[in-house]
Amino acid sequence: QVLLVESGGGLVHAGGSLRLSCVASGSGFSNNAMYWYRQAPGKQRELVATIGTFGSTNYADSVKGRFTISRDNAKNTVYLQMSGLKSDDTAVYYCHTKRVFPGRSLEFWGQGTLVTVSS
Repeated sequence: QVLLVESGGGLVHAGGSLRLSCVASGSGFSNNAMYWYRQAPGKQRELVATIGTFGSTNYADSVKGRFTISRDNAKNTVYLQMSGLKSDDTAVYYCHTKRVFPGRSLEFWGQGTLVTVSS
Protein backbone atom coordinates (compact mmCIF):
# COMPACT_ATOMS: atom_id res chain seq x y z
CA GLN A 1 0.00 0.00 0.00
CA VAL A 2 1.20 3.51 -0.83
CA LEU A 3 -0.14 6.67 0.77
CA LEU A 4 0.47 9.95 -1.06
CA VAL A 5 0.00 13.29 0.69
CA GLU A 6 0.23 16.53 -1.29
CA SER A 7 0.78 20.00 0.08
CA GLY A 8 1.73 23.46 -1.10
CA GLY A 9 -1.34 24.57 -2.97
CA GLY A 10 -2.92 27.96 -2.47
CA LEU A 11 -3.94 31.24 -4.02
CA VAL A 12 -1.39 33.07 -6.14
CA HIS A 13 -1.47 35.97 -8.57
CA ALA A 14 -0.81 35.39 -12.25
CA GLY A 15 2.90 35.31 -12.88
CA GLY A 16 3.64 34.01 -9.40
CA SER A 17 5.17 30.77 -8.21
CA LEU A 18 4.27 27.83 -5.99
CA ARG A 19 6.00 24.61 -5.05
CA LEU A 20 3.92 21.52 -4.51
CA SER A 21 5.18 18.57 -2.50
CA CYS A 22 4.03 14.98 -2.34
CA VAL A 23 5.26 12.67 0.38
CA ALA A 24 4.90 8.95 -0.20
CA SER A 25 4.70 6.33 2.51
CA GLY A 26 5.23 2.66 1.91
CA SER A 27 7.98 0.91 0.04
CA GLY A 28 9.34 1.26 -3.44
CA PHE A 29 9.42 5.03 -3.88
CA SER A 30 12.87 5.18 -5.43
CA ASN A 31 12.10 2.32 -7.83
CA ASN A 32 9.03 3.85 -9.42
CA ALA A 33 8.13 6.80 -11.57
CA MET A 34 6.10 9.61 -10.05
CA TYR A 35 3.49 11.74 -11.75
CA TRP A 36 1.68 15.03 -11.24
CA TYR A 37 -1.80 15.36 -12.70
CA ARG A 38 -4.28 18.19 -12.50
CA GLN A 39 -8.00 18.59 -12.93
CA ALA A 40 -9.58 21.93 -13.63
CA PRO A 41 -13.28 22.56 -12.99
CA GLY A 42 -15.40 20.91 -15.67
CA LYS A 43 -12.38 19.32 -17.36
CA GLN A 44 -10.80 15.89 -17.45
CA ARG A 45 -7.78 15.06 -15.36
CA GLU A 46 -4.60 15.64 -17.34
CA LEU A 47 -0.99 14.58 -16.93
CA VAL A 48 1.25 17.52 -16.12
CA ALA A 49 4.68 16.05 -15.43
CA THR A 50 6.50 12.76 -14.99
CA ILE A 51 9.80 11.87 -13.36
CA GLY A 52 11.43 8.50 -13.82
CA THR A 53 13.47 6.48 -11.36
CA PHE A 54 16.71 7.97 -12.67
CA GLY A 55 15.38 11.50 -12.87
CA SER A 56 14.28 11.69 -16.50
CA THR A 57 11.40 14.12 -16.89
CA ASN A 58 8.53 14.81 -19.24
CA TYR A 59 6.05 17.67 -19.31
CA ALA A 60 2.77 18.58 -20.90
CA ASP A 61 3.27 21.15 -23.63
CA SER A 62 1.17 23.63 -21.68
CA VAL A 63 3.66 23.75 -18.79
CA LYS A 64 7.02 23.25 -20.52
CA GLY A 65 9.49 25.90 -19.49
CA ARG A 66 7.38 26.96 -16.52
CA PHE A 67 7.08 23.85 -14.32
CA THR A 68 9.85 21.61 -12.98
CA ILE A 69 9.34 18.19 -11.44
CA SER A 70 11.99 16.78 -9.12
CA ARG A 71 12.33 14.05 -6.53
CA ASP A 72 14.23 13.42 -3.31
CA ASN A 73 14.41 9.69 -2.77
CA ALA A 74 15.90 10.11 0.70
CA LYS A 75 12.72 11.92 1.73
CA ASN A 76 10.28 9.88 -0.38
CA THR A 77 9.12 13.19 -1.82
CA VAL A 78 8.34 14.50 -5.28
CA TYR A 79 8.04 18.21 -6.00
CA LEU A 80 6.44 20.36 -8.64
CA GLN A 81 7.93 23.83 -8.89
CA MET A 82 5.53 26.07 -10.77
CA SER A 83 6.42 29.51 -12.03
CA GLY A 84 4.90 31.95 -14.46
CA LEU A 85 1.51 30.75 -13.30
CA LYS A 86 -1.51 31.53 -15.45
CA SER A 87 -5.22 31.43 -14.74
CA ASP A 88 -5.40 28.28 -16.89
CA ASP A 89 -3.21 26.54 -14.30
CA THR A 90 -6.02 26.76 -11.75
CA ALA A 91 -6.85 23.18 -10.81
CA VAL A 92 -6.61 20.52 -8.17
CA TYR A 93 -3.17 18.94 -8.48
CA TYR A 94 -2.76 15.24 -7.74
CA CYS A 95 0.29 13.10 -7.08
CA HIS A 96 0.18 9.63 -8.61
CA THR A 97 2.24 6.47 -8.78
CA LYS A 98 1.86 2.84 -9.74
CA ARG A 99 3.05 -0.49 -8.49
CA VAL A 100 3.33 -3.30 -11.03
CA PHE A 101 3.14 -6.92 -9.99
CA PRO A 102 2.96 -10.08 -12.10
CA GLY A 103 -0.43 -10.03 -13.74
CA ARG A 104 -1.68 -6.82 -12.18
CA SER A 105 -0.89 -3.24 -11.37
CA LEU A 106 -2.08 -0.92 -8.64
CA GLU A 107 -2.52 2.83 -8.91
CA PHE A 108 -2.28 5.26 -6.05
CA TRP A 109 -3.49 8.85 -5.85
CA GLY A 110 -3.15 11.58 -3.31
CA GLN A 111 -6.09 13.61 -2.06
CA GLY A 112 -5.11 16.60 -4.19
CA THR A 113 -4.09 20.15 -3.44
CA LEU A 114 -5.91 23.15 -4.88
CA VAL A 115 -4.01 25.78 -6.85
CA THR A 116 -5.91 28.94 -7.68
CA VAL A 117 -4.32 31.55 -9.94
CA SER A 118 -5.98 34.95 -9.92
CA SER A 119 -5.66 37.16 -12.97
